[in-house]
Amino acid sequence: MSEDVTNIKIAVDFDGTIVEHKYPEIGKEKLFAFETLLTMQKRGFKIILWTVRSGERLEEAVEFCRDKGLEFYAVNKNYPEEVIDENFERKIEADIYIDDRNVGGFPGWSAVWQMLNPDENIRILQGKKMRGDRRGISRLKRLFSKRN
Repeated sequence: MSEDVTNIKIAVDFDGTIVEHKYPEIGKEKLFAFETLLTMQKRGFKIILWTVRSGERLEEAVEFCRDKGLEFYAVNKNYPEEVIDENFERKIEADIYIDDRNVGGFPGWSAVWQMLNPDENIRILQGKKMRGDRRGISRLKRLFSKRN
């Protein structure tokens, strides 16, 4: 995305989206999940963990992501300081929702990347350098070939 993204919030689900759905256990991480989320975070997107997990299971998910280098802007909240009233059900306010329960299912992190970065995809297809980077297309290949 070429516009200023510092105020764009992305609410992302955990089970079935960041990891395979094995609740209450933590499933295997989804291909490119952390690479995509960490890159989006570095670019200024505010990443919110939006999950049905609570208590100890929620802490396990947050710690799993932290171990992969991902610190969330907020967890099941609109902003870090928000005080939640447990008697009131509500939806997280975000600009983008990434969830395996979307209509049509979860498209995968490669598709999410392409949807959120259409300008870069065009530059790559045209063989141009990405954002003035001399490494061009090899940069994106490296991004998606890294495995933890």
